[in-house]
Amino acid sequence: MKNVEVLVVGGGPAGLCAAKAASSQGASVLVCERDEVPGGQLVKQTHKFFGSRAQYAGDRGIAIGAFLLDEVQKDPKIEVMADTTVIGIYEDGMVLAEHNEEIIKISPKKVIVATGAAEDFLTFPGNDLPGIYGAGAVQTLMNVAGVVPGKRVLMIGASNIGLIVSYQLAQAGVEVAAVVRRSPTIGGYLVHASKIRRIGIPVRTRHTIKEAYGNGKVEGAIIYRMDDKKQPVPGSEEDIKCDTICLAVGLSPLTELCWQAGCRMAYISELSGHVPIVDKYLATTNPNIFVAGDVAGVEEASSAMVEGRLAGYSAALSLGYGKDTAPKLQAAAIAELEELRAGPVAEQIRKGILKMENLSHQKEGGR
Repeated sequence: MKNVEVLVVGGGPAGLCAAKAASSQGASVLVCERDEVPGGQLVKQTHKFFGSRAQYAGDRGIAIGAFLLDEVQKDPKIEVMADTTVIGIYEDGMVLAEHNEEIIKISPKKVIVATGAAEDFLTFPGNDLPGIYGAGAVQTLMNVAGVVPGKRVLMIGASNIGLIVSYQLAQAGVEVAAVVRRSPTIGGYLVHASKIRRIGIPVRTRHTIKEAYGNGKVEGAIIYRMDDKKQPVPGSEEDIKCDTICLAVGLSPLTELCWQAGCRMAYISELSGHVPIVDKYLATTNPNIFVAGDVAGVEEASSAMVEGRLAGYSAALSLGYGKDTAPKLQAAAIAELEELRAGPVAEQIRKGILKMENLSHQKEGGR
């Protein structure tokens, strides 16, 4: 049995920042991370961040992840358990985790769920052919394992990850046949789109994939144009020869533990799926559960780090730590999040948060 004050589930950017924030106020923290190396998506992000210095602008994701992990590992009040999967949060607050093929019982006073999100997929004829990957999987292959997925890639989706991975593929010598997106505009930042346009990668908005084909592996795909009603335009089919199809079509929050812990949940499309209802301090309707990062609504790593800090301060304060300092730090984190979400790209996130605020003010009516 491990007795801890704050358990952080997930050692990505949100989880690591949550652990450091809770510890800074005096709480003892245990971080459980299912992967061998904590850092989450940062371990494969070789591109530079931008924004402000508060979100490590100018530093590469891999460097940010290493810095956050180093800060946590040097902290005597934080214990990090890698290769550890949390498999259950039960009614009495007990948490079970699997580590080195053994089951560990953990008794935390507060839990911060920072489990992130999983890649979405698309249904189309031929989508089970070898050579079809999620964009995150391609990023892991190239930037962690040093393996290119193929020689010619069709990218489906023009979110930030679709644009970034397209550029990284080109850097690795892989030809990107096209980037296609069904919406009339791209979904990522213009800085990423500009980089791939400058090196000649075509971006096809109002297009999507119809089918993939090949004899035992991907050999090509048929794409087509969509009209204003998102219906296929007759005669617009185009055959794209490729040996790899990369899907960057969104993420869904990994909220299983929140459901199991009895948190009130709601489907908010702008936040990418079912998410726990939280207040502005990221406290759920379960008084012992806080959340941070993509599990609370899919955003960028910069927002995840700030949310992690906010959840860490909130969890520590709920235990009686930092009564003089935590409220000011919470207010600063909330202001930082508002600044990050101020631009036009974050309009969808703002709509989702407004729905969340309305729901959090309503009386609980079950799941």
